[in-house]
Amino acid sequence: MKPRYIDAIIDLAYGGLIFVSVVLIVVEGTRVGLALGLGVLVSYALHVIWKMARFDPEWMTTEMEETVEEAVEQTIGEQVDTVQQRIETVDERIDRRPREDEIENLLEETVADEPASGEDETGDAAR
Repeated sequence: MKPRYIDAIIDLAYGGLIFVSVVLIVVEGTRVGLALGLGVLVSYALHVIWKMARFDPEWMTTEMEETVEEAVEQTIGEQVDTVQQRIETVDERIDRRPREDEIENLLEETVADEPASGEDETGDAAR
């Protein structure tokens, strides 16, 4: 038999044992079913590790590298997004502030609109 067929049969057997543990939980109670289910899951995890090591001895290293790279990319991406949002907020605040020439024009308009001393609001001289 080919190793792939044997692995498929073993995987199906583990699936069957997990199904049996679920049936035992329903019929007999949780203690027996959980004990069998946990035992099956632990042995299945060991089987998967053994199988992956047999097919590709470098799989664990590769998987860990990919996992770490993805985590770092995600973390850095989130931090860059946060910094970018802060920069945009600061830029908006800066854009809302009046510029120096706008302040000077506003002051000139205010001074020009104020009545001269001795005149009332209608522009007539005080009597």
